[in-house]
Amino acid sequence: MSSKNSVLPQSPLRIAIIGCGGMARHHTVAMLRHQELVQIPVVCEPSAETYARFAVLFKDVGLTPPPNEPNLTLLLREHADALDAVFIITPHVLHHEQAGACMEAGLDVLLEKPMVMNTVEARSLIEIRNRTRRRLVVAFNGSLSPQIRTAVTLLRSGELGAILNIHGVVWQSWNSHTQNTWRQAPEIAGGGFLFDTGAHLLNTVADLAGEPVIEVAAWLDNRGRAVDILGAVMARLASGVLITLSGCGDTIESCASDVRVFCTNGILRTGVWGERLEVQRAGDADLTPVEVPASHGAWEQFMHVCRGEIENPSPPEVGLRMAILWDMIRASAQQGGAPVTQHDAEQLVMREGAVAKI
Repeated sequence: MSSKNSVLPQSPLRIAIIGCGGMARHHTVAMLRHQELVQIPVVCEPSAETYARFAVLFKDVGLTPPPNEPNLTLLLREHADALDAVFIITPHVLHHEQAGACMEAGLDVLLEKPMVMNTVEARSLIEIRNRTRRRLVVAFNGSLSPQIRTAVTLLRSGELGAILNIHGVVWQSWNSHTQNTWRQAPEIAGGGFLFDTGAHLLNTVADLAGEPVIEVAAWLDNRGRAVDILGAVMARLASGVLITLSGCGDTIESCASDVRVFCTNGILRTGVWGERLEVQRAGDADLTPVEVPASHGAWEQFMHVCRGEIENPSPPEVGLRMAILWDMIRASAQQGGAPVTQHDAEQLVMREGAVAKI
């Protein structure tokens, strides 16, 4: 690993925000509460109106807003030497090109989910990460949460016995909130609810499973939109573990999830964002909360990774894993729910002519 961006424990991590929309504002509010840990010297936002809304967050806490360089190429050329990393929070179709350019410029990258649009782009980012030797962390709340990391440790330890079934569901009033936005434009978003909010469901369940999905049967319902709004998935792991997943993006005003792992010696309950962790062992009357360390969110875990304090809990291999599962879901749904393998999904991507551009 290059020493260019090594950060001493007492030095704030210098992160450029790429994309200043609603999710960026959500993350930045938390980051500004911990200025001793992280600083934002510059941002990249092509919309003057969006940047103005973003700048208010700094004014509200008595800080001068960081300058905005709308062109990422110019930002990297003029500011890379004064940065340690970037946090990319842009439409999905831009992720591959932007993350690749930032790693090529010598910066570590925290990349919003889903990592990329398909498996071709996922493998390309892994190649760039390997060649540049930069850190690439995918901002999956679940994989970066103490709850999911603790859940994985419990499951791998054998304390709860063998995994038998995994069931996950996520729901949100997504359709009404995303109409007339890029999130319902398939060429930009890459999918609908199950690829956007549902990406957390796919990733967290795969993380808990800890082994490849070998067969998928799936159905997607667009409800008259250009992208999927509802989804139902059945899957089988190499070991025989059975998985059921459900996504509903057109329900009442809400955003929540539930994930259950049924084992021979216990039941584990969590959420797709790691919003809880509960366990019920044989003989227990009900689920009991499991205590885990506190966390300020994905950016804090990224900071620990950049400092070499922890191993990367959400590397690009995690993004590839989710991309493979999503491509399998799409392949099955296009065949009316017929079971498909990873090979079938790869054939779909090849027919679509997916390429990775830098």
